[in-house]
Amino acid sequence: MGLGLAALGRPGYINLGHGKDLSFDYNPGSMKSHTLKVLDCAYGLGIRYFDVARSYGKGEEFLSYWIKANTEKKDFIVGSKWGYTYTADWKVDAVKHEVKEHTSNVLERQYPESAKLLGDYLSIYHIHSATLDSGVLDNKKVLEKLWQLKESGIIVGLSLSGIGQGETLDKALNIRNGGDRLFQSVQVTWNLLEQSATNILTKASSNGCGIIVKEALANGRLTDRNGDLSFAGKREILDKLAVKYDCGIDALSLAFVLNQKWANVVLSGASTEEQLKSNVESLQIVLDERDIAVLESLKEEPSAYWSSRSELSWN
Repeated sequence: MGLGLAALGRPGYINLGHGKDLSFDYNPGSMKSHTLKVLDCAYGLGIRYFDVARSYGKGEEFLSYWIKANTEKKDFIVGSKWGYTYTADWKVDAVKHEVKEHTSNVLERQYPESAKLLGDYLSIYHIHSATLDSGVLDNKKVLEKLWQLKESGIIVGLSLSGIGQGETLDKALNIRNGGDRLFQSVQVTWNLLEQSATNILTKASSNGCGIIVKEALANGRLTDRNGDLSFAGKREILDKLAVKYDCGIDALSLAFVLNQKWANVVLSGASTEEQLKSNVESLQIVLDERDIAVLESLKEEPSAYWSSRSELSWN
């Protein structure tokens, strides 16, 4: 498992109950202290992959401070992302929290910013939420720069979002220089409710692409915080199985993702030490085949899933 800092580096995020997780204390100093405690907890639990992005507010800055305070720790790596700029100005109710721009100018600005903060620990660098309509996979200047980063030793990848995750990844896997693929890593949204990219992920894995799963708890929809009446039937199934396996529905949901043979790293998006400890319990859960089939049946149509996600409020 890895730890993503999307909910730790900025006061506003779309996870259910995010404000409560931060005790509604958005002072940068308080949030920094809180993040450092979660990072300490994660390392103590055995987590050795940390995921950030330029648009995660002060996420890279907080992680950089933790790295400098723990110079004796050498056995972890960091992945970051470029392509979105944080624009919320540390406000929860900002009109625009981040702006997407997949251009060579943004890449050339943001990579040095990430590298300065994260140093040699920065091993994986993703395009943030690559989509076909952004044109980033056809941008020659961007691709040339990414090839240069790869040649320097960086693992180049892309994160995915939206209904077209599978199509975007399929195109990315075919960007080559002779027999050498540009993209060696992909970060994908995949969970009990959104399983549409399974086939292309199986193909990507068989071709040596590292796969990192994000939003495995569907931004809190696969936790006990989801009281949506339209989710009640699925919630009842999850609650019963959670009792059977003596865990939270978060750990149960994560165990289902961890069960996928192609999943190399599954990110916890925990905002608190308690959530993180509960998430990590998933590593000890061995699901039986009948329950795996039940959990697999909970998937939604991609259009329904992404529509529900788009309705989540920043809080």
